[in-house]
Amino acid sequence: MTGWSRRRVLGAALVAATTPLATVVPPLVSAAHATTGEWPFRRGVNTWPWFALTREFPAPRTDYDWPPFQSQRPVPTPADLARLRASGLDFIRLPVDPGPFLAAEAGRRADLMAMLSTAVEAALGADLGVIVNLQANGATHYWNPDQMYSSIEAPEFARYQVFVGEVAGMLADMAPGRIALEPVNEPPQDCSSEVWPKVQAALLSTARGSAQKLPLVVTGGCGSMVRGLTALDPGPLADYEPILFTFHFYEPYLFSHQGAPWMREPVYRALNNVPWPASAGSLEQTLASVRARMAKDTERSDEAKRAAYAETERVLKVYFDAQPDRRFIDGYLRQVRDWADSHGIGPERIIMGEFGALRTDARYTAAPNPDRARYIADVRLSAEAAGFPWAFWDLFDGMGMMDDTTRALDPAMVEALGLRMPAE
Repeated sequence: MTGWSRRRVLGAALVAATTPLATVVPPLVSAAHATTGEWPFRRGVNTWPWFALTREFPAPRTDYDWPPFQSQRPVPTPADLARLRASGLDFIRLPVDPGPFLAAEAGRRADLMAMLSTAVEAALGADLGVIVNLQANGATHYWNPDQMYSSIEAPEFARYQVFVGEVAGMLADMAPGRIALEPVNEPPQDCSSEVWPKVQAALLSTARGSAQKLPLVVTGGCGSMVRGLTALDPGPLADYEPILFTFHFYEPYLFSHQGAPWMREPVYRALNNVPWPASAGSLEQTLASVRARMAKDTERSDEAKRAAYAETERVLKVYFDAQPDRRFIDGYLRQVRDWADSHGIGPERIIMGEFGALRTDARYTAAPNPDRARYIADVRLSAEAAGFPWAFWDLFDGMGMMDDTTRALDPAMVEALGLRMPAE
């Protein structure tokens, strides 16, 4: 999950607009799926920040301290992975920041590849499948999406392309049928961009050259949103089979990202107590909570807070007028299912690779936790009803299902995800 500019769209996201579908084409058939009869990815969780939260040096340097990942970041242990499997999850999506790999000299790059291989082996050892996702950090001053894959002419695209091939080659024979590679996270190009298909095709071609049978995960533009996937023409991608498809789902952002400090739009900073479904609360109650939160804000000027409050009031009126509930979610996911059906793509090949909502805890003032659990359950149930596998965001931090320190699983999230609490 990245802070892409799609989150500037507030009210518009409350209407699940229908998208014209492309002409029906012959079904895409995966060799891997034909061999095994099923894909190994059904219920998963993202394991950020295992290979994230880096220690890059400030500009003009473009390298990282060693080791490049922050030592205090939460990393799943073998015991944690075993408990995830015991809960009913069957795979992890492993986000990997490519920056430290591309910036490192040969010896340290080999060390990093060995670390990544060890992490994959640890998940496999816990009987979990693995989707390795290369997830560039948009907040990094140099090794960011613009530098690496904004186009095939991007300054570091060639090096990124080589790295994709290296990772594919490493994964190729580790555990056939249990590992997949997702070369890009949330592409920054527009939904209907002609640039993104060229970038994706170049990366897929390189990956396929290094690993002929490794499943590759493809996506649409505009941050892997629903409308990015439904704008994607899957026909040319048949050349890179076996492939899976993915999209991310956080709509409506007024609920899932309320209180998120990383959001650029000023309404999110004080936004809290937004209910799910909308009928569980009221505009007046939420606005009162926003005013209370703003009163504690000593960093923004009164003028800035007044402007933010006016915009917050406007978008919340849209939210409560729309009364979003599970039917709202179903409407969005129906667009994906219709797109899949029109192209002969089985829903089991389309992974909802991220979904989640920020919780209220000692660090964040965000969604009321019972409402968060209802939202997570609704999104999960809607995905399963449509036949889509899913990967919850996230294992740790404010959107997580496991405490960073105690490693206790959140019973409410376990229940919302349809899992079971493992025996201690």
